[in-house]
Amino acid sequence: MATSARNYLVVTASYWGFTLVDGALRMLVLLHFFKLGYSPFTLAFLFLLYEFAGIVANLAGGWLATRFGIPRMLMTGQVLQIASLLLLSALDPAWTALVSIAWVVAAQGIAGLAKDFTKTASKSAIKATAGDGAGRLFKWVAWFTGSKNAMKGIGFFLGGLLLDAVGFRPALWLMAGLLLVVLVAGLLLLPRELGKAKASKSMRELFAKSAGVNLLAAARIFLFGARDVWFVVGLPVFLYASGWRFVEVGAFLAAWTIAYGGLQAVAPALVMRSADGLSREVPGARLWAGLLLAVPLAIALLLAEPTGLRPDLVVTAGLALFALPFAVNSSLHSYLILAYAGSEKAAEDVGFYYAANAAGRLAGTLLSGLFYQWGGIAGCLLASAAMLLACWIVTFLLPSRRADVPGPRTA
Repeated sequence: MATSARNYLVVTASYWGFTLVDGALRMLVLLHFFKLGYSPFTLAFLFLLYEFAGIVANLAGGWLATRFGIPRMLMTGQVLQIASLLLLSALDPAWTALVSIAWVVAAQGIAGLAKDFTKTASKSAIKATAGDGAGRLFKWVAWFTGSKNAMKGIGFFLGGLLLDAVGFRPALWLMAGLLLVVLVAGLLLLPRELGKAKASKSMRELFAKSAGVNLLAAARIFLFGARDVWFVVGLPVFLYASGWRFVEVGAFLAAWTIAYGGLQAVAPALVMRSADGLSREVPGARLWAGLLLAVPLAIALLLAEPTGLRPDLVVTAGLALFALPFAVNSSLHSYLILAYAGSEKAAEDVGFYYAANAAGRLAGTLLSGLFYQWGGIAGCLLASAAMLLACWIVTFLLPSRRADVPGPRTA
């Protein structure tokens, strides 16, 4: 148990360092290119390859982590992120806008691969170190996920601070140096064979997941699509159009992410637990999905009615309320994927699930701009509610007993 806890802490600390840099990088890119005059929709475009790369990275990362071990995949993600930072630092201000955009999109694609290689390996490490105890697994997943998101929020602040203090290029070099330290520490402290098992031999076998994994992946697509359809483009553009300064928009998003991460960490205290790890947790997922569905509908209704309230305050207060049920849903899903995952190929199951997560973020990013152009922030909220309705329906199909969780098909 002591060795497992040690490995868990090393993986968590390693992912903290990575997430701190990843959050700072996003804010650096947003602020730097906004100052250069890029529109919010162009800024969103810069991150599309980042999100698409996450789908590929999660599918490949799960297989590679099973084949070569979790520590090697952690290091692969960190090396790719360092490469992305150095590539961005080579950006020449004299280049044309088209060349600059292509360069940044390519660098962000590498960063997307890096993030999801690292995330899949880190989440798989929890399954490998927590053992069979459902209670310990839920607590470790919740703490890992919540602290990671809080660290991402701190990274938002760090990105803005470094941009003001040292400038774009030196900030990238400093972050690359920090990641190099994290990489070396993981190389020295983690056992090489952690998470290593017999990997799938074919694509058919790789995609032959259990019903629980497949259904949870579908729910995850809708859950994160529902967040990003108003969070990525619609909300920042709406707040900026309402008179907020960009730094205020960034600070609010950072504060929300930190608070959301804190709520994720305490999620196990808000969900009834069961000895088998499913019979109460799955109904809990249905309850919290239904509660989350009510939030964007309520905000859209308040915006549609002449209440006399400032629309930007209604939306930000609503987003603050959105954080609690969304955090609990996210933590429950992160726990359930490990509960459903087979012990032999947990990394592959986790990679498949987080590929769905990336697909949801990609869809949300694209639809956020589309629905904001169509119906403003209210259009984004209604799209969010539609996705959450789909997520809620899927949760009623999730297996809630161990006997109902079939093993994966074989090729």
